[in-house]
Amino acid sequence: MNLTNDSYTIFLGTKNFTERYYRNEAGWFKESARGKTFKMTAEQVLNHLLPIISGAKPNIILKVEHHESVKK
Repeated sequence: MNLTNDSYTIFLGTKNFTERYYRNEAGWFKESARGKTFKMTAEQVLNHLLPIISGAKPNIILKVEHHESVKK
């Protein structure tokens, strides 16, 4: 089982919108609820996730999916 960062997709949102965070060979990316893609640093991803994990932002849904990444 591959447990590297690029084998996870993080979904963050409410009942009305969902953002997606993922990593590939080019780095971390955020896909907004409107479908726009933004390049991010690992620190920026943590800055988005930590308030939700700590409970500082209630009513936010956090879901993490594991998938086997494909290495070339």
